[in-house]
Amino acid sequence: MPQKTVAEIIIDTLQAAGVKRVYGLVGDSLNGLTDTIRTREGIEFIQVRHEEAGAFAAGAEARMTGSLTVCAGSCGPGNTHLLNGLYDCHRSRMPVLALAAQIPSVEIGTGYFQETHPERTFQECSHYCQVIATPKQAVRMVEGAIQASIGLGGVSVLVVPGDVLHLKADAPEPRIPSLGHSSALVPASTKIAEAARLLNECEKVTILAGIGCDSAHAQLLQAAQALQAPVVHALRGKECIEPNNPYDVGLTGLLGMPAGYHALMDADGILMLGTDFPYRQFFPENARVVQIDKRAEHLGRRTRVEVGLHGSVIETLGLLLPQLRTRTDSAHLRTAQQRHREDDAHLAELATGDAGDTSLHPQHVARLLDELGAHNAVYTCDVGTPTIWAARYLHMNGHRRLLGSFIHGSMANALSQAIGIQLAEQGRQVIAMCGDGGFAMLLSELLTLRQLKVPVKVIIFNNSAYGFVELEMKAAGTLEYGTTLDNPDFGKLAEAAGVKGYRVSDPAQLESVLREALAHDGPVVVDAVVKRQELSMPPTIDRHQATGFGLYALKALMDGRGGELLEMAKTNLTR
Repeated sequence: MPQKTVAEIIIDTLQAAGVKRVYGLVGDSLNGLTDTIRTREGIEFIQVRHEEAGAFAAGAEARMTGSLTVCAGSCGPGNTHLLNGLYDCHRSRMPVLALAAQIPSVEIGTGYFQETHPERTFQECSHYCQVIATPKQAVRMVEGAIQASIGLGGVSVLVVPGDVLHLKADAPEPRIPSLGHSSALVPASTKIAEAARLLNECEKVTILAGIGCDSAHAQLLQAAQALQAPVVHALRGKECIEPNNPYDVGLTGLLGMPAGYHALMDADGILMLGTDFPYRQFFPENARVVQIDKRAEHLGRRTRVEVGLHGSVIETLGLLLPQLRTRTDSAHLRTAQQRHREDDAHLAELATGDAGDTSLHPQHVARLLDELGAHNAVYTCDVGTPTIWAARYLHMNGHRRLLGSFIHGSMANALSQAIGIQLAEQGRQVIAMCGDGGFAMLLSELLTLRQLKVPVKVIIFNNSAYGFVELEMKAAGTLEYGTTLDNPDFGKLAEAAGVKGYRVSDPAQLESVLREALAHDGPVVVDAVVKRQELSMPPTIDRHQATGFGLYALKALMDGRGGELLEMAKTNLTR
């Protein structure tokens, strides 16, 4: 049996699993790995400027391809920088393997330079987190880590001292049984019958659907037709539920619109399909609920569920559909569809601007990105207001994709995710909808964009503030504090970094700037100056929010900020 170094065993196994890129930042404790990658064809080390960006990029590639991706960090600070990005990957169930280098094995436990304990640090954001302490462990542990990441969906972490990477061990041919493997998961027939009876007894059923419907679009439409049910989608499910779906009535939740909110609140029966939608206040109190999810721990986690079906959506719906009574009363559906048309009309009214204005309505920017984007464009969005505008204005058509930090809710994800997507999907248009705060937080990746020359189109919604945080403060009756951002001209900043840059604030120039930017053969940064006081209203405002906003207005007047209230009124109430 041939002998190979631990680094060679790792890279051989990664290549057998189809890995083409390892994202990270070089360091001496990673020398064994990077030197092995240097000599190989079919795999490359993608240098980023911050390891967190490497984890985000790896996760986005995994989401796009459905395949294992890899990121790496050198000992100590190098791998702790991965932590936030790995949390996002793990919570979004992206199959990512993190290689965390460690200090020389003989020094572990001595308080050596850069000593940390990654096997402890990464426990909470991984399915598998172990140390390769001796070469004889390498084969089983590398294969086990990959198995866990692919099979369970999420992060695995391998901790390897730098010196161990250079040691040799017997190396059989890699074997990864979970590659290409999938199994049907269906509930017991008695539970299917129980769910059918419940739904058949309800008069107004609404479907709440999520990412678990990504391969069950046809079955989803059949269920909606049989139940005459409006379909409300969670944000992560937007790209797979919205396309070619006459039953879809939009989102609910803080980012949603009235049609989706009322479709759920007016229902006496709810069918939850592959969603772990977290906001309990957007579920009705008295509706009867059937939930289908392949993760048993999700059943009943967000609202009281009468019948929980542990199974994958496509197989479980296939068994449930023949037992549903066909309905002729479509009043509940038609009401939701009419509200959805009204929502769309209202959104269109807001997404305009007047020539000569000194700033843009962010809705106008989002609408044009939707209209001008390619039919198969991939959009990423930062948390906060860019996610709101993406959720409300981007239209998915079965070819487009939308990614963000939708569960972990981290800032600074959009640009790094876009880089990973563009490397995996060369020739495809990738648009990063960045907040000014998020873009600045990992501004280092502007240089990664320049160095890799990937043609990502970066659109910055520049309102000179942490805009969503300000909205939260206002809703809580708190004056904004610590939210102002003194930003440079990001277009000029990009030009100084060697990336094509634009700055636009006049609505009359916005479309031409975006057309030119999207057509540019290379990376682009567009600094879109948007209105700071733009309000993104939730589908309903409860008493506490109304009281909080009134309290904010009173405090603003007493603090001498009447001008801010006037600007807010001019921005939102005169349209």
